Amino acid sequence: MLKRFRKPAVSAAEQAGQPPSGVAGDQGHRLRVPSKLHAFNRYEIKYLVDASEAVALREEIEQRLDRDQHSGEAGYGVWSVYYDTRQLRFYWEKVEGLKFRRKLRVRHYGDRFCVDGATPVFVEIKQRVNRVTQKRRVSLAYADALRLCDGRRMVEHDPSRRAFLEEVLDLVLRLDLRPVAMTGYQRHAYLGRDADVGLRVTFDRRIRGRDRDFHLGADAENRLIVPAGKSIVEVKADERVPYWLTDLTAKRNLQVVRVSKYCQSVEAHGLAPRSIFHVPHDDLVPSTVLPEA
Repeated sequence: MLKRFRKPAVSAAEQAGQPPSGVAGDQGHRLRVPSKLHAFNRYEIKYLVDASEAVALREEIEQRLDRDQHSGEAGYGVWSVYYDTRQLRFYWEKVEGLKFRRKLRVRHYGDRFCVDGATPVFVEIKQRVNRVTQKRRVSLAYADALRLCDGRRMVEHDPSRRAFLEEVLDLVLRLDLRPVAMTGYQRHAYLGRDADVGLRVTFDRRIRGRDRDFHLGADAENRLIVPAGKSIVEVKADERVPYWLTDLTAKRNLQVVRVSKYCQSVEAHGLAPRSIFHVPHDDLVPSTVLPEA
């Protein structure tokens, strides 16, 4: 039996599965650096597959979907710093399966060793409302993102960003948020076309993380948090997953899993006991470090 912290108090709206007021409804699909706030509303389904199975699945996917322009042959890096309370409120909301839950993160796409204060990053609030995932984010220079989330000070903004940045600052101040865990992985992404517009399929491999040295550009070691021979495949759709894709996953006998990279990093570093989101990694030595590519 997992040890449980006391559930954080939630508002009546949250208990009813409703998002806070002011949630944007605009939808976006492609990876890009926006000048204004963008929001994503979609369903997400995850699979944990062997690396060899992922390669074969990608070959079939490429016959129906377009490769994300940022992927290239090697894919691209995705690095995220997650913020939480001292009691890991956001972590436990995920484990407890609250109908409305959220988390705050700062995310960078690309080579983390090139990150400096002027590098564009995303400040994101990702939340779940019943079965729908909503992601709201805004692009800031990394120095401004740190000033907002770590320094707890408002940054320069235009009117279109104000409400979201104020919400982020309110969360940080009211819940006393701080960096807790970092994740990083190499991603290949595919985008739907024609009747499948809005569909996005991602393949994440070399999934690693750390629980300290949270500057994105830090020359710090990251340990595997998912076995090296496994990839996480995620299907993201606005309304429904097309039949050809469900048939493909059924043909390959892929099983839907409940996995959270944030929870995995928290548990892999001993910050909380293993939960239903934990990916077994008995084949890993605790100190296993994966060289950066």
